[in-house]
Amino acid sequence: MKPLLRKLGVIDCDLVETTPVVFKDRLYRFEYVRERYVHNTTGDSYFRFVDHESGGASAPFAHGYHLGNVFVENDLLTVTGTNIWDGERVDLFTSGDMISWECRNALDLPGYGIFNTSLCKGEDAYVLMFEVGRPKEVAGVRFTARFAVSPDLVEWELTPPECTYSVERYTAPHALRYLDGWYYNFYLESHPGPSWDQRVVRSRDLVAWEPSPHNPVLLHGPEDKVVANPALNEAQRERIAAAVNRNNSDIDFCEFRGRTVIHYSWGNQGGTEFLAEAVFDGSEADFLRGWFDEVQDARRQ
Repeated sequence: MKPLLRKLGVIDCDLVETTPVVFKDRLYRFEYVRERYVHNTTGDSYFRFVDHESGGASAPFAHGYHLGNVFVENDLLTVTGTNIWDGERVDLFTSGDMISWECRNALDLPGYGIFNTSLCKGEDAYVLMFEVGRPKEVAGVRFTARFAVSPDLVEWELTPPECTYSVERYTAPHALRYLDGWYYNFYLESHPGPSWDQRVVRSRDLVAWEPSPHNPVLLHGPEDKVVANPALNEAQRERIAAAVNRNNSDIDFCEFRGRTVIHYSWGNQGGTEFLAEAVFDGSEADFLRGWFDEVQDARRQ
């Protein structure tokens, strides 16, 4: 039986690709705030952190950057992002206090079109998964996972070209994790209809991938439209109720006080998008292992 995810409902409108993260024993939501977000008055995209309990937001940073993600180690935040939508660079922003940020380049790949990123720590190196739409000889059918490795988060090297998932069809990657010798890639699968759902595969070498026997991880349904945020106004609630829902995408998650907190997006996969939250009542390790029947005490349905 697959791990049981409980969908809690909508957090916000027009805000997607967020990451729940624990920093200094507090739960935050890392947000990529797009230009068209209703509360963005800056005229530009940026990143920020929102305290899950208080709702307070950090000062915006990385103005003009897109499709951010965050990794935490030893009270140091490392945020990955692209300076241009469909661009050629991945830059890293680091901070120990959410106030002062240092920026350095990780990848500069002429001819590439880079989108979402996700960073994790493997056995011997840090591994960056980045989504590519071009060039055709790398991406195949866009969008495709490609990988780079680093011993220290400073010097980066592309993995061999066969390290992808998957050039053969639409498999837009979003979240990468490492556990027990396995890399877990949570990605978006496209289906006729059209519709999209969230799935997971795993690999020991980033070349050969094994799909979960319990896919999909997330499938769109009426429970996506439950309103979890009481601050959403009547107009937003009407938008949610009337919205076409044909996808669950952009999953990310972290463990906090014994539960796995999950963020995901739903909508029409064409610009009408909503941010929602779900939970798994168990550890992140149990959540990962449970998709491949390797843990007996995962909370299951």
